[in-house]
Amino acid sequence: MSPAGITETVRRMKRAEAAGCGAVVVKTLFEDALARRSPTPRFRVMHGRVGCPESFVLYSYEQASSFGPERYAREIRNAKRALAVPVIASIGCTTEEGWTRYARLVQESGADAVELNVSCPHGRPVLSDADVTDDMCSATKLVKQTVSLPVIPKMTPQSASPLGTALRLEASGADAVVMFNRFTGLDIDVDSETPVMHGGFAGHGGPWSIYYVLRWLVATSPRLRIPISASGGIWTGYDMAKAILAGATTTQMCTAVVVRGYDAIRSALEEFRTFMETKGYSDVKAFRGKARAKVLPNEAIDRRKTVVAHIDPEKCTRCGICQRICIYDAVSLAGKSYRIGRRCAGCGLCAELCPKDAISLRRVERAGPLGR
Repeated sequence: MSPAGITETVRRMKRAEAAGCGAVVVKTLFEDALARRSPTPRFRVMHGRVGCPESFVLYSYEQASSFGPERYAREIRNAKRALAVPVIASIGCTTEEGWTRYARLVQESGADAVELNVSCPHGRPVLSDADVTDDMCSATKLVKQTVSLPVIPKMTPQSASPLGTALRLEASGADAVVMFNRFTGLDIDVDSETPVMHGGFAGHGGPWSIYYVLRWLVATSPRLRIPISASGGIWTGYDMAKAILAGATTTQMCTAVVVRGYDAIRSALEEFRTFMETKGYSDVKAFRGKARAKVLPNEAIDRRKTVVAHIDPEKCTRCGICQRICIYDAVSLAGKSYRIGRRCAGCGLCAELCPKDAISLRRVERAGPLGR
């Protein structure tokens, strides 16, 4: 379970454990006391981006744990007594003294590991990619010299080279890495012409972000000797399976639990078990990284025209969406339904957007070059 309000207290951590969570990362303790006070409201769920009502973005300004160092330490001690799963601390600091002090604090409190949150999307002033990476590496080295706990830096997704960053963190002594923190974003109210909700930048995430995570898991996991915990876009048990197929060792959930409740963990684990049973897997090691070798380079992609779209006249309601979005002018009205002609390039977009599933893709008898 990723660090957030859903893991701030022992009571909430116990709810996560009861739902099947295998470990919890306690909501981050920040050195900056201002960050312990999150504004209200601090969540917006923005639906219908690009006209798709099923999509959404969780736009949030939830900062650090509201607890000070002593209360945070007490919460970890209590969690260690109350939970059977590992309890991982999370700290975010701005000074060397803060990193060493807080690292010692959570180790003495009995934490099983410590996550380093250098890349919080709104925990500090906006820094360059190089500055964030340098800070993550410096913090990792410092904390490794200070405590014997496993040290796990949490990477920013907004990096020019996540692979390069991960390799530098490994060389700095990281015992594992988390890919990734939330993206930093900004939304603007066009009526007031000001940033929404609280007047500044915020974090944003949701199911959409898994594609970015998978892309970098595939690129990074073969090059690292340390484990990677996938974080970002993990919404279902099948998303968990995808992350492990791409090379992740573990997966973390956050947004799904925030907007659906702790039962989201239970549902995801049931789906994950179904995946493993269907495939005949008894251990995740049997399929970790299995998809990596199947990712084709550009030169190996089959670029022939292998399919064309077909409209079932019995299902067509003449809504006209297919004709409006076809840039190839392949769709025309024929009687009581639309039809697709020879100009079809086989792009598949009309089949994806048809609200009645009236369009299917049919293989052509002889594959040819992509049409216009």
